[in-house]
Amino acid sequence: MTLGALILILAAAFIHASWNLLNKRASGHVTFTWLVAVLSAIFYTPVAVAVIFLTRLEIGVVELGLMAGSAALHSAYFILLNQGYRIGDLSLVYPLARGTGPLLSTIAAILLLGERPSALALAGALLIICGVVVITGSPKSLRGSVKTAVLYAAVTGLFIAAYTLWDKQAVSRFAVPPLILDWGSNLGRTIFLTSLPARYPRETRVEWREHRFEAIGVAVLAPLSYILVLTAMQFTPVSYVAPAREISILIGTAMGTRLLAEGDGPRRLIAASAMVLGVVALAVG
Repeated sequence: MTLGALILILAAAFIHASWNLLNKRASGHVTFTWLVAVLSAIFYTPVAVAVIFLTRLEIGVVELGLMAGSAALHSAYFILLNQGYRIGDLSLVYPLARGTGPLLSTIAAILLLGERPSALALAGALLIICGVVVITGSPKSLRGSVKTAVLYAAVTGLFIAAYTLWDKQAVSRFAVPPLILDWGSNLGRTIFLTSLPARYPRETRVEWREHRFEAIGVAVLAPLSYILVLTAMQFTPVSYVAPAREISILIGTAMGTRLLAEGDGPRRLIAASAMVLGVVALAVG
């Protein structure tokens, strides 16, 4: 992994953890997800239009299909993640969701894309994953709402793996610019989730009134963090990028235990710190 890719991924990790903190603080209705999609599409439209105009980018059927697929996967991801935050802690849901994703995406990249990471890189990925397992706690603690939150987080991880592989192909094989792919995905999410405000008009108004700041923050930071990751994916294998970006687990866990005063702080922070070693192994490998 190059130094440039590592810098992009670490910056994306901090931004990613920050918007998840805002998302957790909102813990809003499902319509919160639609609000974020709409705001993201609006905020990034001027930049996207400028990129299309200046580069004379042609968006055909293939590009539209890639954006639509990304939008579908991200729609499910955001809805599941939001539901997990409504039930469980940030320092539980976030690391589990983020840990499941790279595990599956790394395995899939090896099996489906033919990537061959080094033994040191694989050891780093394994260390990150082991840290995630420790953060979630013992099986005896998985009861009631905690169990439900863990299930939401695990399924969220499946969609993280799916959109990581899908978007990797879009930006590398089909050369769709990262910003354009993410912008098109946000437009698609806006369309796919349009029925939500129609079904829940009162809840939509409440979300905008009570969680306006959080929605704006997530709408700005979520695309920015992912655009940085997609940029790194253009010249770095998925099996390196996906696990390395999970340094955000350490940042998110620290935010949850310190800023939100969630329980099991020392254990979760120690386990998350082990992931830093995994990132170093990935970078060296």
